[in-house]
Amino acid sequence: MEDRIITGEETGDDASVELSLRPSFLNQYIGQNKVKENLSIFIQAAKMRNEPLDHVLLYGPPGLGKTTLAAIIANEMDVQFRSTSGPAIERAGDLAAILSSLEPGDVLFIDEIHRLPHSVEEVLYPAMEDFFLDIVIGTGPSARSVRIDLPPFTLVGATTRAGLLSAPLRDRFGVLSRLEFYEAKDLCAIIERTAEIFDTTITKEAAAEVARRARGTPRIANRLFKRIRDISQVKGEREISLPTTDTALHMLQVDDAGLDHIDHKLLKGIIEGFSGGPVGLDTIAATIGEESQTIEDVYEPYLLQVGFIQRTPRGRLVTEKAYAHFGLKVNDKE
Repeated sequence: MEDRIITGEETGDDASVELSLRPSFLNQYIGQNKVKENLSIFIQAAKMRNEPLDHVLLYGPPGLGKTTLAAIIANEMDVQFRSTSGPAIERAGDLAAILSSLEPGDVLFIDEIHRLPHSVEEVLYPAMEDFFLDIVIGTGPSARSVRIDLPPFTLVGATTRAGLLSAPLRDRFGVLSRLEFYEAKDLCAIIERTAEIFDTTITKEAAAEVARRARGTPRIANRLFKRIRDISQVKGEREISLPTTDTALHMLQVDDAGLDHIDHKLLKGIIEGFSGGPVGLDTIAATIGEESQTIEDVYEPYLLQVGFIQRTPRGRLVTEKAYAHFGLKVNDKE
């Protein structure tokens, strides 16, 4: 996958910066109002009953704040936060070691939970439902099952692909919350908060422009802000201005609709190579030199959201809106 600044996926540069930007409690968290409202009620009820919160599944495109919300849940419940990921738990023994180290009420966050191995997932079912583990020790005739009792805990799972979760696992989550792309006004507030944390100021017009091109994703908004701040600082500005923001976004190859060179390559590949489609996902992948799963998980969600492509039974289709964005007429390959 090519490097791109406007992907919602986390990059190596994001981790330490995001940690300093993450809010700690629900009242500091900007956007996702329906999710926040529901979680607030469920958390209050659990605390009134002196019980752990029901298991929570957070799903939606990358970069929208799933990890941040998981940590907030732990803070609001006043318990410890443990974090891991699906690919990191390779064997049932790995899961047993994590779960047996939890304290009562702790929050265990599993990112990319759809990538848990099937054998591990089956061990997780009784842990989530009845708070015990059945572990098989040994092999062959000497194999025996050992039961390990667990303290009550809250599992928070996060996934960008909820459809890949098995029904038995999905059914064991009491709270299912979908995170949506952010509105521009919420992204503006996030950018202004980030500027304040970084001891920088940005004009409202500049913040609005970054928000407009950030593809509805806080992670992208913060990443763009960092690069714009660099350019503004080199220019000697006291406040990040709209002209500097425009210049920086042009340098970063982020156009007026928040599309970058990879989006252009994908859309123009369909327009120029297949008359706008419909065309199959594997064919697109071969044409532009990307994996089909990367296109489906990383590139397509925003293009679908803004109406530049459509999924049809016969394949992907570029819309009239995308043609207009490039100044083309439908079926015009020039």
